[in-house]
Amino acid sequence: MAMLVWASSFIALKSAIGPIGPMSVIFGRMLIASFCFFYFIKRFLALNFTKQDIKYIGLMVLFEPCLYFIFEAKALQYTTAGQAGMITSMMPLITAIGAGIVLKEVITRKLLLGSFLAVSGAVWLSLGADAQENASNPLLGNTLEFLAMICGAGYAISIRYLSAKFSAIFLTAIQSFVGAVFFLPFAIWEYYNVPMNITLESVLWVGYLGVIVTLGGYGLFNFALSRVEASKASVYINLIPVFAVILAFIFLGERLTFEQLVASGIILSGVFISQLPTQKLKKIRLRRR
Repeated sequence: MAMLVWASSFIALKSAIGPIGPMSVIFGRMLIASFCFFYFIKRFLALNFTKQDIKYIGLMVLFEPCLYFIFEAKALQYTTAGQAGMITSMMPLITAIGAGIVLKEVITRKLLLGSFLAVSGAVWLSLGADAQENASNPLLGNTLEFLAMICGAGYAISIRYLSAKFSAIFLTAIQSFVGAVFFLPFAIWEYYNVPMNITLESVLWVGYLGVIVTLGGYGLFNFALSRVEASKASVYINLIPVFAVILAFIFLGERLTFEQLVASGIILSGVFISQLPTQKLKKIRLRRR
């Protein structure tokens, strides 16, 4: 469910950042989500935090929402929602590699091979895309989306530690509160410097992002991360590109060319190979090198 909700965020963001500035959209999204958590503030204030907790909370909110949404909001100004959704399929690979380095989880040869294929497919997808009305610079947009995925992997690793102590509601709330404060200056700057054409439809999209995507999507995913390993939970992110392409076709009329479909297939093949079961003898641990 979280993956379907997140896939729809590409369509909502793409639809909202046209009439409204990208940073203003993210600020509105975080502000609306923050209002939804006011009921829990007293409960949050009663929590106890160690220095280690504060460090991981700081890393979590830095990776996501702060850096992640800067990259993703800008990415959707230059590429299509479908292509951006396809780039997200690389997040499990990035997360698994990061978890191997930071959390000492196992990195296999299949993971490395899958990573190579996925990156190759992403490069082909970006280089093979032509500029069009709703994607003025696909290479730049897809690169920015890839940087967002690196931040997303950092978020998933950080929250794995935090979810052992804090509830999914608190973790989602702190992301919303910090995100609203962080993006406020950007929104103010856009208000005075970027032409906007605020419509009812764009406002409704921002509301959808704040309530359904941020509150619902992140709440569900944070809950999942409290039950399974970061690398396993991130595997389900493979569903996002499929949902994103379907939703982009239905709501935005986007279509992938044959070349882009082949490149997308290479990305998904790389992800599939990386998740195949393997014998313990074939596992490599980076920490032993």
